[in-house]
Amino acid sequence: MKLYSYYRSSASFRVRIALNLKGVRYTQIPVNLKLGAQLSDDYQSINPQRLLPALETSDGLLTQSFAIMAWLDEKFPERLLVLGDAEQRAKIRALAAILGCDTQPLQNLRVLKYLSSEIGVTEAQRLQWSQHWIRDGLSAFDAQLKEDAYSVGKVASLADICLIPQLYNARRFGIDVASEFKRLAEIECRCLSQEAFQRALPEQQPDYIPD
Repeated sequence: MKLYSYYRSSASFRVRIALNLKGVRYTQIPVNLKLGAQLSDDYQSINPQRLLPALETSDGLLTQSFAIMAWLDEKFPERLLVLGDAEQRAKIRALAAILGCDTQPLQNLRVLKYLSSEIGVTEAQRLQWSQHWIRDGLSAFDAQLKEDAYSVGKVASLADICLIPQLYNARRFGIDVASEFKRLAEIECRCLSQEAFQRALPEQQPDYIPD
């Protein structure tokens, strides 16, 4: 498989974790969002939406991280990302959506660029915007957790796959995760003790560039 990815893309980060948890081998094709490589004709022919990630598979080219991870669960069901009874699966999907659908897109690079270039917000206002929505999403996520080892239950799930990239983003935008979201930081620590999560970290990617 070929994964079109950018080391700091949250959606790519999610799919890397999922692939690693599944034990699926893949090759990364870096697409530098900061330099606008996603806007090239070559990449647009792969993904007309010009977003990451995209996964080249035996079933064709897949886009959208949630669709890719659902495909992975159907294709490789030995290690499910959405598991348990119907209620637990719904809980996992709901928590994942809080961060993957309602929170992370608001800090997406194209959104932040639009705020600056088209609306004229300052860097300080852009940071305030990002911090507000990150705190809002993480607070809602945290409020719905029970006393489980992971976000839902005893095994890392789709909810945790969405949580870890969002906590990484939170720190990038100056939020002290350890003090503001202690329980989430504890879950993060358990996740990062696993090789599948460690290998998916931005700094472990072939296109990583230190800030």
